[in-house]
Amino acid sequence: FNGNELGALLGWWALQNFRSLHPEVYSIDSYMIASTVSSKILGTIATLEGFNFVETLTGFKWMGNKAKELMDAKKKVLFAFEEAIGFMFTTTVLDKDGVSAAVHLATMACYLKEKFNISLTEKLNEIYDKYGFHCTKVSYFLCYEQPVIERIFERLRNFQDGKPKTYPKSILNGRFPIQYVRDLTTGVDTSQKDGRAILPVSKSTQMITFTFENGLVITLRTSGTEPKIKYYAELICKPDQKDWDERRKVLDIMVEAIVEEFYQPKLNNLTPKKD
Repeated sequence: FNGNELGALLGWWALQNFRSLHPEVYSIDSYMIASTVSSKILGTIATLEGFNFVETLTGFKWMGNKAKELMDAKKKVLFAFEEAIGFMFTTTVLDKDGVSAAVHLATMACYLKEKFNISLTEKLNEIYDKYGFHCTKVSYFLCYEQPVIERIFERLRNFQDGKPKTYPKSILNGRFPIQYVRDLTTGVDTSQKDGRAILPVSKSTQMITFTFENGLVITLRTSGTEPKIKYYAELICKPDQKDWDERRKVLDIMVEAIVEEFYQPKLNNLTPKKD
């Protein structure tokens, strides 16, 4: 399992445990948290199950602080995770805790086997079958020249014939239109009525998220500690879209096009991640 798949399983398990132990508590006062580069699966589940989902910036300092803020407001935080294998199961420790996550995963595996005779993989498929398939693709390129990185991202902000504050509208010659753009370097978010980002903005880092009309969400960002430009892509499917293999092919096609059209790895002499 990758971090997003484990997040889906542990998030489901957190909800089941909470409802079993606290049937009198309203879901509207319950929250789950994930970093913005992680899968949106908890948000999808929240919409159908009636609890709340909150996104934060990358890193458990943001998720831990958000959890503390919610707890101070008398809300119940059930779970938080990040795709890079970080999980906070309940608020006993306001940080990632691999030991407790491993114990909960083992307990869940035993419960599923004993009660339903299914594996974790089968449970994950049940989650996708009910809430919609969420497939992800994460990778990066190495770039040791800061001016090149700045040029790549500034091009995306001046995309329409060099006109300022214009972003790409589609990929593959209009085949996949872009619905929203969020730029946490400049504070732009076209999904908001006022066009301004809700999450904290930092001019010192590069981070742009594109949301496509077909459900693909991809974040392009720099690393704060390494000479990397990363991408985090997720195709969010509807429950009635059962052609999961085809959906994966669409994800691959779109990510390849985004990399070529937005990062231009050959032109910018970027070094791909070694498999």
